[in-house]
Amino acid sequence: MMRRRGVGIVGVAAVAHHASKRGAQQQAAADQNAAQQQELEAAQQQAAAAAPAAPAVDPMTAQLENLASLHTQGVLTDEEYAAAKAKALGL
Repeated sequence: MMRRRGVGIVGVAAVAHHASKRGAQQQAAADQNAAQQQELEAAQQQAAAAAPAAPAVDPMTAQLENLASLHTQGVLTDEEYAAAKAKALGL
């Protein structure tokens, strides 16, 4: 009596089909992830382009605003505020 060895041609075909199907599923998932990544990057680029650039603040203006804030809070008296303002303006 002869014994069959191995899985035979039907078994090999079934394994090959399963491997092919699995590979296609993995490729589809990878393609979907790549598309989502591209959409995310495009949205980030649009958001960065739409965001207005912060205006450049002149150091003197910032110092005067700080002095005015301190004066409004009562930290500086009228005389101290006037003297500090004159010094900042170079008067």
